[in-house]
Amino acid sequence: MRRTSQAVTAVALVAGLLAPAGLADAAVTFTPGAPGSGDPYFPDMGNGGYDVGHYDINLAYDSKTKAIAATTVIKARATQNLSRFDLDFMGPLKISKLTVDGKKAAYKRTGAQELVITPPRGLVKGSHFTVSVTYAGVPKMINDPALGISGWVATKDGAVALDQPFGAATFYPVNDSPRDKATYTFAITVPQGLEVLANGEPSPVTLGKKTATFVWQMNQPMASELSMIAIGKYNIVQGKALNGIPNITAIGTSLDKSQGKAFNTFTADTLKWETSIYGAYPFRSTGGIIDSAHVNYALETQSRPFYDQSTSVLDKSTIAHELGHQWFGDSLTPEHWSDIWLNEGFATYTEWLWSEKTGGQTAQQIFDKTYAGEQAADGWQGIVSDPGRDHIFGTLVYNRAAMFLHTLRKTVGDGVFFPLVKKWATDHRYGNVSTTEFAAFATKFAGQDLTALFNSWIYSPGKPTV
Repeated sequence: MRRTSQAVTAVALVAGLLAPAGLADAAVTFTPGAPGSGDPYFPDMGNGGYDVGHYDINLAYDSKTKAIAATTVIKARATQNLSRFDLDFMGPLKISKLTVDGKKAAYKRTGAQELVITPPRGLVKGSHFTVSVTYAGVPKMINDPALGISGWVATKDGAVALDQPFGAATFYPVNDSPRDKATYTFAITVPQGLEVLANGEPSPVTLGKKTATFVWQMNQPMASELSMIAIGKYNIVQGKALNGIPNITAIGTSLDKSQGKAFNTFTADTLKWETSIYGAYPFRSTGGIIDSAHVNYALETQSRPFYDQSTSVLDKSTIAHELGHQWFGDSLTPEHWSDIWLNEGFATYTEWLWSEKTGGQTAQQIFDKTYAGEQAADGWQGIVSDPGRDHIFGTLVYNRAAMFLHTLRKTVGDGVFFPLVKKWATDHRYGNVSTTEFAAFATKFAGQDLTALFNSWIYSPGKPTV
């Protein structure tokens, strides 16, 4: 989707494109935007009727109360004639002010996460508009029985926001759908002595009497579930990667800082190797954060993955996995959550390829071991292309999907497989992708019928015959 430049604001564009919401004009009918984006796994997530171009999140964190005070400004474009529209916003945060194009707008909060906004005038299809929401409180994280912890997570010396699959709405109003990517600006004010990391690239820190304001820019399209803020005490190592892009890595001060340089170097080396097989790196900086947040996972937050570890010992296989996600999951984002194997299968197979490259087990050896031992119910009984809401992080979409990719590699040969993967990542850069699209793409690129392969590994339950 082509997006409007941040420099284009809602000033002249909106003029002449707004009409009173109750205007009796047969030529213009205003209707509410949908309260969901249509994803069957998460029907309440996301919203219809508009497309977000940019989020500007200005947030102050109080280390004593753990509260935040924030204003989020959203620049968007109406995709229908809107009488009202929804944002996703959950938890105890209280709104004190809400405007649309600088004018007070009516709003109400309903259900688990709906923020329903009625602007003073209808928004004509194609018009650009700006929503500003001011709010405060102590964000509450989500602990889903099947999917684990997400959202705003308090840590010993601050907080970290880990938003997959639906945690973004715990600390900012958002169109929380992977299909509505946007650019971001984070301006985070904290007491001096704390550091802030986020997606993208930093600006110089601004110091107040007792505070410091950190500004980070993510200038490539990003799904909300990949947004990230980390506040706390960190030892930071800055280096360069690839063609001189910033490589910013951080280790929580409760961990051994001696690993910082090694973490930084391994990130750069791994990214260089992955670029050789997946094509140009899609972002303008890299790095990572190791800290103890007690969420028991690593996450591919865009440009700067987060690794939850109780020690600073490098888990190189996991780093290879999360950096592989920068192409598969971040740059190429699933159309629906049922397509998540296109994230996790590729990232898991990246681990296998890394092992093969560095003299460990070959991808074939890992395949054989996994195939022989993979007996989990969600490993063979489920369907990769439709694992179900509670299994989007299950074995099925990691190991079985990686096994499929290895089988595809053996079927078409290395001379076709690796160019196929690189072109897939390049042609769909910054876009949304689906299982159907990949099947068609792979079949056309390979020049052979892959129907049986996809049917047995991706579209059907049961253990495929090898």
